[in-house]
Amino acid sequence: MKKFLAAILCLSMTAGSLYAQAVRHKTSTVRRKRAPVVRRSLMNPASLRERAPAVYKVKFTTTKGVFVVQVTRAWAPLGADRFYNLVKYGFYTDASFFRVISGFMVQFGINAKPAVNRVWQPATIPDDPVIQSNKRGFISFATGGPNTRTTQLFINFADNSRLDSTGFSPFGQVIEGMDVVDKLYSGYGEGAPSGAGPDQERIQAEGKAYLDKEFPKLDSIKTAVILRAVPVRKSPVHSAGPARKSPTKKTSIKKEK
Repeated sequence: MKKFLAAILCLSMTAGSLYAQAVRHKTSTVRRKRAPVVRRSLMNPASLRERAPAVYKVKFTTTKGVFVVQVTRAWAPLGADRFYNLVKYGFYTDASFFRVISGFMVQFGINAKPAVNRVWQPATIPDDPVIQSNKRGFISFATGGPNTRTTQLFINFADNSRLDSTGFSPFGQVIEGMDVVDKLYSGYGEGAPSGAGPDQERIQAEGKAYLDKEFPKLDSIKTAVILRAVPVRKSPVHSAGPARKSPTKKTSIKKEK
């Protein structure tokens, strides 16, 4: 009888041990499945790292009209990915074209809200090799030196291929509405301190309120939206139309660090 009871007790303990192991395994499995979910937000640059499609289009609706940029990721993968995430999460809404130099380029990409600018200023990405040239209608990131690209962009009004050797890598081009880009207000000229135009540091710190008060004629972006991914196929480069005459003075593309 004692041997029988001992055997029952042993079986009971073994069953209990097996049950406990099964519970621990199940709990461990559940925990592994419940990995922390990172909430994507414009206020958290590190969360916006989606890979862009191989080719995609972005429609800009501005105070002067509509233009469309087609991005080819292979030209500058890091730049194309950053641009894709910024557009998808609304970074360029209400952003102004704060530096428009006739015959050279138009620069934009500082957010309308100072709080957003503060978190994106240190969110740099490494440089991409220059594959395409800075010809009329092509779009590149502005920089403050090597590996300092963040959010600012420029569209070339003319053939600015001289910029290629300084590391500006185009990731897309305007395929519709270059005439709209040509019409963006350029009356304020070069920005401070070199000229009488807007001061980038003040735009970063004060946002669109500063521009609306001091430079009310500037054009701005109403919305920028991703239209769709484009099937990858070989096609001739679209012409952006007649080029403006390039300025005789050599002008740099820069952003405040």
